[in-house]
Amino acid sequence: MKTLGYYNGKISELEEMQVPMLDRACYFGDGVYDAALAHNYNIYCIDTHINRFFNSARLMDINLPCSKEELKETLNAMVHKMDDPDLFVYWQVSRGSALRNHVYPENMMGNLWIMIWPTKVSDKNRTLHLVTVEDTRFLHNNIKSINLIPAVRYATDAARTGYDECLLHRDGRVTECAHSNLSILKNGCFYTAPTDEYILPGIERKHLIEACEINNILVKEIAFTLEDVMNADEIIVSSSSMLCLRVSDINHQEVGGKDCKHFQLLQDYVFNKFEELCK
Repeated sequence: MKTLGYYNGKISELEEMQVPMLDRACYFGDGVYDAALAHNYNIYCIDTHINRFFNSARLMDINLPCSKEELKETLNAMVHKMDDPDLFVYWQVSRGSALRNHVYPENMMGNLWIMIWPTKVSDKNRTLHLVTVEDTRFLHNNIKSINLIPAVRYATDAARTGYDECLLHRDGRVTECAHSNLSILKNGCFYTAPTDEYILPGIERKHLIEACEINNILVKEIAFTLEDVMNADEIIVSSSSMLCLRVSDINHQEVGGKDCKHFQLLQDYVFNKFEELCK
């Protein structure tokens, strides 16, 4: 298979898949999702991703149509139907299907979607060009909701003006990027935003904290400002698809590149973990 789609047990190539108009994902964006890379047909950190997925569904009061183990088995089976061993694996659950009404029925069962297509992990030597944007999203960014219109607009506007990502800020503090977390190194210390309602608790963010602990790098999970970022020794973008990449400029101003030693320790840990867990 070149691509693969799944909807409540129906499986086919993505371009052949159809979903009902009454699925609440279609008219309310009413659902949650998660995504991971697969390498050598192994889904990276699958249990961690599934745990986060189930937590998002719990926070949204969505009834999942399967257990964690059943979802894991389905995802692994889907991956092994593919022709390519390096894949992007996306899954979501909508609240269910019903006539359009803001008030959803009690105990309705969610609809499970899965989409898979070939993708390779980012080149670790790639550097990112960022643009700053005011964060006007709603205050539940810790939930991985499929309702991503602000992020879609941020990311598209950035791409059309030659940037790789958006650096979002709100009320004087940096939150995250359009579809990734942002952390900094300053004076040998790793700073990353606290996991409150302003950011998604990224899995690679967690791995970077692990790397700091192993390498005796002090970690501070506190809010920081745009000024802190611009004066940082290194600026790091992390996500499930990019893993850990360095920022080279923000708003066309060169930044970072002043603590190669610590950055390399962190990046090597994350990329090596990816290779090790996907053997």
